[in-house]
Amino acid sequence: MTIHPLIHPLINWYQIYKRDLPWRNTNDPYKIWLSEIILQQTRVDQGMEYYIKFIQLFPTIYSLASAPEDLVMRSWQGLGYYSRARNLQFAAKQVVNQFGGVFPNNYNDILLLKGVGTYTAAAISSFAFGEAQAVVDGNVFRFLSRYFGIKTPIDSTTGKKEFQQLANDLLDKKRPGVCNQAMMEFGAIVCKPAAPLCDSCIFSLSCFAYRNNEVKQLPVKEKRIKVSIRDLHYLLVFDENANILIQKRGKNDIWESLYEFVLLHDNLKKRETSVGIDIFNFLQKQEFEPIKHILTHQHIHARFTIGQVKKFPQEALSLWEQEKWSNIDTKGFPRLFSRFLERPTVQRFIKSALISN
Repeated sequence: MTIHPLIHPLINWYQIYKRDLPWRNTNDPYKIWLSEIILQQTRVDQGMEYYIKFIQLFPTIYSLASAPEDLVMRSWQGLGYYSRARNLQFAAKQVVNQFGGVFPNNYNDILLLKGVGTYTAAAISSFAFGEAQAVVDGNVFRFLSRYFGIKTPIDSTTGKKEFQQLANDLLDKKRPGVCNQAMMEFGAIVCKPAAPLCDSCIFSLSCFAYRNNEVKQLPVKEKRIKVSIRDLHYLLVFDENANILIQKRGKNDIWESLYEFVLLHDNLKKRETSVGIDIFNFLQKQEFEPIKHILTHQHIHARFTIGQVKKFPQEALSLWEQEKWSNIDTKGFPRLFSRFLERPTVQRFIKSALISN
């Protein structure tokens, strides 16, 4: 089968300039799968520390499958898109229960795992098992769109099929893993979204976008992300024994399975506490400057009030879970909460509340 003239120089470039990443130095499908899930919607430099942490905490598929959910969620804290962590553990249990603890070795079986789509299944099957499955991620979409001058929206059904077929046609079937890695890497460090390195690109003379001054126009997207504005008001309240009240977030919302303080107000859910803040007999309390927290689909404006009481009223104990403040680091909280707690004014107030008790 004839190989497209793009592929050989691309692979040669990759072998010279590829980044030395730990998941590229193994053919262990478990480790490759971990890296692929962690790197979804995540920069490599940020994902690296989480990959190393997860390999240390959960060195085998069995250790991940049997780990407490709170440990998995806490280990993911700060990485965002927390459904990935829940799906990760669910898929680990699938491997243990359905595949006898042996990671599936082909595209179709890998695709059965929770949280694994066509891109991830193609990546794992080609990298770990040499299966001829073309990988199409954002980097590949961008590179192919610019190089071939394809203006079909990459987020349309037609576009996804068109780019997948093109990637399939281009794939070096004898070296699918290397070919996929090369195209992804080139898109990541040369054909970048902003400020691509066109002047030093080995394909500049044959690139449609560069020759036609359309680099900034490609790739094309047809959909715009709808962003909701969300107002949240939280209460962090201490009792005389340095306990606080927390709750685990439920399903079908952001931060599912993570913990939060007492939620007093949520405009999107039209939710207020059923008993209200007035049930607390505060010794002192203070409201702090709001925090703006940006997520892909939501812009969150969060207010926090910190209060100190002698004892928690019974109504509060029936609604929220009591936990020692000293155990706060054993629970997984969204990054929003650690950002709030890092503020010097907040730390001073908490310190005074703990000392006075």
